[in-house]
Amino acid sequence: MTQVPASADIVVIGAGIVGNSLVHHLARLGWRDVVLVDKGPLPNPGGSTGHASNFIFPVDHSREITDLTLDSVRQYRELGVFTRSGGFELARTEERMEELRRRMSSARAWGIEAELVSPELVRELVPYVETDQFLGAFWTPGVGVVDSLQAGTLMRDAAIEAGALTVAPNVEVTGLDVEDGRVRRVRTDRGDIETAYVVIACGVWSPKIGDMAGVSIPLTPTVHQMVSIGPCPQFAERPGEINFPIIRDMDNYCYERQHGADVEVGSYAHRAILHEPEDIPSIDRAKLSPTEMPFTSDDFDPQLEQAFELMPDLLGADGAELRYAINGLLSLTADGSPILGESPVKGLWTAAAVWIKEGPGVGRAVAEWLTHGHSEIDLHGSDIARFHPHQFRREHTRLRAGESFIKTYGIVHPAEQYESDRDRRLSPMHESQQKLGAVFFEAGGWERPHWYESNADLLATYGAAVMPREHEWDARWWSPVINAEHLRMREAAGVIDLSAFQVFDLTGPDALATVEHTCVARCDVPVGKVVYTPVLDAAGGFKADLTVMRLAEDTFRVVTGAAHGRADMQWFRDAVTVAATRSRQARPTAILDTVLTDRTDEISTIGLWGPRARDILAALTSDDVSHEGFGMLTCREIAVATGAAEVPVLASRISYVGELGWELHAPRGGAAAVWDALLEEGAAYDARPVGIGVYGTTGRIEKGYRAYGAELDSERTVVEAGMQRPKVKAADFVGKEPYLRQRDEAPRTVLCTLTVEDHTSRSGTERYMLGGEPILARDGSPLTDGHGRHPYATSAGSAPSLGRHVLLAYLPPAEAVIGNELLVSYMEEHYPVTVRSIDATALFDPDNERIR
Repeated sequence: MTQVPASADIVVIGAGIVGNSLVHHLARLGWRDVVLVDKGPLPNPGGSTGHASNFIFPVDHSREITDLTLDSVRQYRELGVFTRSGGFELARTEERMEELRRRMSSARAWGIEAELVSPELVRELVPYVETDQFLGAFWTPGVGVVDSLQAGTLMRDAAIEAGALTVAPNVEVTGLDVEDGRVRRVRTDRGDIETAYVVIACGVWSPKIGDMAGVSIPLTPTVHQMVSIGPCPQFAERPGEINFPIIRDMDNYCYERQHGADVEVGSYAHRAILHEPEDIPSIDRAKLSPTEMPFTSDDFDPQLEQAFELMPDLLGADGAELRYAINGLLSLTADGSPILGESPVKGLWTAAAVWIKEGPGVGRAVAEWLTHGHSEIDLHGSDIARFHPHQFRREHTRLRAGESFIKTYGIVHPAEQYESDRDRRLSPMHESQQKLGAVFFEAGGWERPHWYESNADLLATYGAAVMPREHEWDARWWSPVINAEHLRMREAAGVIDLSAFQVFDLTGPDALATVEHTCVARCDVPVGKVVYTPVLDAAGGFKADLTVMRLAEDTFRVVTGAAHGRADMQWFRDAVTVAATRSRQARPTAILDTVLTDRTDEISTIGLWGPRARDILAALTSDDVSHEGFGMLTCREIAVATGAAEVPVLASRISYVGELGWELHAPRGGAAAVWDALLEEGAAYDARPVGIGVYGTTGRIEKGYRAYGAELDSERTVVEAGMQRPKVKAADFVGKEPYLRQRDEAPRTVLCTLTVEDHTSRSGTERYMLGGEPILARDGSPLTDGHGRHPYATSAGSAPSLGRHVLLAYLPPAEAVIGNELLVSYMEEHYPVTVRSIDATALFDPDNERIR
């Protein structure tokens, strides 16, 4: 009978590919008292790793997921468990062919060998396909299959041989003890383990284990159907597991791959079949394994017929029969990304919702994160801290997973919006915005107007200056009204709902120490100053990009974006503890009385910007809002008249769109009145309500303003982003030492602004890039920066004031020359671009006169 040790430095729950990878990398990084627990037997404890089809297609539109996948492939190869087969993704429609052209852009951007090929070439390498079934294919020679169970065994054994790991199979976790906000022990049916760190890496069971500590891990077990048919004579007398490229029949949401003498057919075309973690059968009750559920043939029959049409001679061969069929469980999240990082319970980490193709990469990245506080691969899109409270609900996860399951092989536009579980967070102005014809996009659960149909009359006013897009894909989830709103803001003024901002206060004697420790910019400033600042990790990469307002000697307000605002708040919350520790060292009798308070649901932010913004605000307040009386980067409370009452508003003179104006932070109860007053008074100055399409894209891109998650991430430096300041503050802060080194070194890449010179495609249609497209040399050859990365458009958007489409991209230093002519590849066509700025200098109003 397996016994568990009484204590450990860290306990990893789950011995699938993720858990095995994680303990291997923890051992490699110096951890020496690691325990791996699984309720199943080894080498196959019964999770998704044991029944996965185990093939890897490396190209993803997400750079983060691609990086994790490429790192995983590298590790599988080093372990000797990767078999390269190549793979085709087929297109049955012209719409899919266009998507495959977009995949080529991602492949080129991430440096992955790929090409578009004819049906005849597919037939040459896969002689059993019918070429009349599809138009063309996306060929990736680096596709392959892995033995994930063998990989896990090798990594687990390496950790054991290093003297770092104790393995406890057939041990069930029965509880997690949390004391004073920290995990303290793991309870099992073979004894308790005292520990300071626990990682939940048990796939579809992760929510059940998280609940033991009061932590929600928002994933849902979801069925993926797979069958095996054989023996196939085409595979007879061929050695090994696979000899032919893998086929992904994208428009039928199926794949077909050789597996020895059989062919496996898997489907993502059926209805979403979701399960609860608690309903997964035990090992004793499961016929095959707990994650191999009974097959529901009615769901699969249509896809099997389509597979027969594509490969009739293979699947219909004499003697070939259905030999294996399962409803295999895998993990899906509400947004399709993994769930990684430290939970709200300190010391309790998660490495969940990870597929075979990402497993070893995730294992390495999370081990680095645990050890160093950061990982080599930027993981902000997978951080568990990204979720807002309502997104932890199982109902939310199930609704979103049910909607997105069919999109696994779908054509998903980069701006595409979810339809389920909407209207969860509405600003006080929502009713007014509905009447104005707002088209809402979601951010952090907030419904944010992206543009207003009530502004459609401006299209006639500005004519061709709105830069209309004639191709449906380029214009999907977009409107020329955005550009019209932009021009009206530049001409008069725009009023923008920014209620989705994450807003939190730090108050107490250690508040200054906290923000100084966290922020690059000096925050020990006079009360009423506004500080725009990067936040770095310990390696000097970007962790956030935000503003800090000093409201009092002991009070600071942080304002950051909705998408990653919860993670930013968690980063500051952790910094409170660090600052308190330092404070106690300096003042042994000090107690922690600095408090972080989330104000997001109490405060609604309204932006007012444009050349008439001061006139509009002055008409609504008796407070001095002149340039002399209310300078840039200052804030103070003013009273805004809204008819019968005045509303106290914290006005912050800052701009993300490059125009004179303010962020107006109003109490939620008075925000709607302030909004209405601004629109009513603004009408006399031709002001209009303006959507996030202007704030987040057109306004900022004309000014070259960087955005976290696009230009800024943990793999970029302040210097490379062109955001360094002349001096570095004396106070210590996270990432200071590497930042100082970066300032003394030549940058390995440079963030530049480029303009598209000609949009005309071969068909004569003008095309507009959306972001993610590779930047090439003028002769079409690839470029590579000092990090070994290929340049791509981190952001793309219209600059209506310039009459240009603008791209931001990191370029090799030798190419970062004003006037340099390059190419951007979009849908497999090349368009000329020119480097216009090699630092933070804006293309529009470079001297920032309009802001004043």
